[in-house]
Amino acid sequence: LKTPTFLASSRPRSSDTQHKVSETENSVVRVEESVFTINRAVLGQNCEYFRALFRSGMKDSQLNEFHLQGGLKARGFLIAMAVSRGERPAIRDPDEIVEAAECAVFLQVDVLVQHLIDLLDTDNCILLYHTAAVYSLWRLFHSAAVFIRDAYSDVQDALEALPAELICYVESFSPALFVALGTHSPSMKILQDCYRTVFYLDEKPGTWKYLIDLPTDASTSMAGVAVVENRLYIVGGVRGVSKETVDLSFCYDTESNTWSVFNGPQQFRYNFTLVGHDGHLYGIGSEFHKRIMSSVEACDVFTGAWTFSKHAPRSVAAPASAVTRRRIFVCFWKPLGTTDIYEYAPKNDEWTLVTTIVKPQSYGHCMVAHGDNLYVMRNDGPCDDFLRCLMDCYNITTGQWTAMPGHYVNSRGALFTAMVRGNSAFTVNRNLTLEYVICGDKWKPRRQMTGFPKSGSLWTCLLRLPKKQQESDQVKQLYLVHIVNAKCEKHNK
Repeated sequence: LKTPTFLASSRPRSSDTQHKVSETENSVVRVEESVFTINRAVLGQNCEYFRALFRSGMKDSQLNEFHLQGGLKARGFLIAMAVSRGERPAIRDPDEIVEAAECAVFLQVDVLVQHLIDLLDTDNCILLYHTAAVYSLWRLFHSAAVFIRDAYSDVQDALEALPAELICYVESFSPALFVALGTHSPSMKILQDCYRTVFYLDEKPGTWKYLIDLPTDASTSMAGVAVVENRLYIVGGVRGVSKETVDLSFCYDTESNTWSVFNGPQQFRYNFTLVGHDGHLYGIGSEFHKRIMSSVEACDVFTGAWTFSKHAPRSVAAPASAVTRRRIFVCFWKPLGTTDIYEYAPKNDEWTLVTTIVKPQSYGHCMVAHGDNLYVMRNDGPCDDFLRCLMDCYNITTGQWTAMPGHYVNSRGALFTAMVRGNSAFTVNRNLTLEYVICGDKWKPRRQMTGFPKSGSLWTCLLRLPKKQQESDQVKQLYLVHIVNAKCEKHNK
């Protein structure tokens, strides 16, 4: 790969020797036949190439016009600058994807790499995976490989066109598994409660298998349950009918197959929503002493420290939530059939109303995400209540609502356990485990498996259990050796 170069403008300033370019000034950047006028601060903050140039102290760092050469495409540079300004452009054209990846590696634009990771779906994951391998975008490469492993059955035909070593790297990972646990209060240490068990779905035989027991002091009754960095967290909850609050939090590490304990939130809370995102847990809303609250707390999972965040727009207990494109969405409902969806932005600690849907005597109770779509499950009025659910789809890119045709059977709350992996949505209750395929304007049943082996309300999540570590490490090492050898051979030629 060629290193990008720049040429000074042919229009020098008479005061070049005295003038020091300010970060607030604009610079002119020429790529191919296109000319862009961009604030130097945007270039320096998000592009490692320009940041190093501006900080070098060399004469070239004081130029205000640059002509980039050496493999860059104007369209890729345009996408990079849009992402650097905080925009989220949709990139669907295959050539645009490749050109954006080229720009990300040539100019070292980390925010563009993250944006490409956010856009991974079953339509583009193979292309992004192969492109990341070509340009050595390792973070994108790893993320695409993991995504492909989870969506393996949906992309298997396209995957076969890749080199064997790329397929081997994908298969070195285990797919994320559908995990479920019942609702339980803390047990007594002198008793062994066989029902306090976490199970995972073994998809080949379609049966549920034992994973691990819950800690003795942990409560999943009215608690917060979420996954961050492939670790399962259980926060808060209550003991018995008196609703005495549990003030400890518990973390299950899939690698060591062990539980650890850390402090609970500063505000005692139960019946709240726990959202896992970007190394943090967010406890949203809650109840305490029969009072519904709007307080929000964030926990850095690496330090275990809880801090208060900006309050939710209104007091709420256990609101529906979903994370997609690295954005947090929370579904609030209030009387008269009004459902509001807010976005919470941790970076700015701000809540923004995204959309509102009004349906008489009906409101959203569960929300899951797939790509840039939010699927909201709601009751079908006061008569049918939760037995038959309607589903509405909101696209966060277009801002459009779509009513999903037909009803979705919600016997014993199955739909409210939905978890999305690839193009599949898994739901479960005591009677059956049902996998849907998300296609177009509907969820189509794909296969039916054994129901959960215990009765009662359920918590569900996705966890990636480790393969045999030695086997996985050997596969990854062989792949890296192959890449290094290939690059050396290309260099020698």
